[in-house]
Amino acid sequence: MRRWLFLGAVAVCMVVLDQLTKALVVSHLALYESWVPIEALSHLFAITYITNTGAVFGILPDGGFIFSIITLFVVVGLIYYYRNLRAEGDRLTRLALGLMLGGALGNLIDRVRLGHVTDFIHFSFWPVFNIADSCIVIGVGLLTLITFWDDYKKRRKTSLDDASAL
Repeated sequence: MRRWLFLGAVAVCMVVLDQLTKALVVSHLALYESWVPIEALSHLFAITYITNTGAVFGILPDGGFIFSIITLFVVVGLIYYYRNLRAEGDRLTRLALGLMLGGALGNLIDRVRLGHVTDFIHFSFWPVFNIADSCIVIGVGLLTLITFWDDYKKRRKTSLDDASAL
């Protein structure tokens, strides 16, 4: 039960943070308006309010309904994967899945409620994104690192076992 509370807590915290930051942007900026919180970094970073009806980075604009359906499948897949994790350990894996779940739900809420996703984090060298996008990317990156690390440990153990058998 505690492991499900952990998943829920991480996901809910990320959804709340995502929705709160989006609401602040929408209430303080006009669409396509930018605000530079640190003037010295104005050439690198700004808060810019845009909307996105497509996938990440605006790929496939106006595909909101399709992405909502895909997101529902992803959410079910994440929950299924989480359910099949060992009961003990794997806290980082659980965190990664909670981040991905929270990010997926944050953007899904926008798509269902507004018909688009609100983006606002704007680095001059990168497309505009939001907290939910960050959660998904960090979760996927963390899960990838965990997978590679686990694979490395298994291969190392196998090679050490083979060496000791000689």
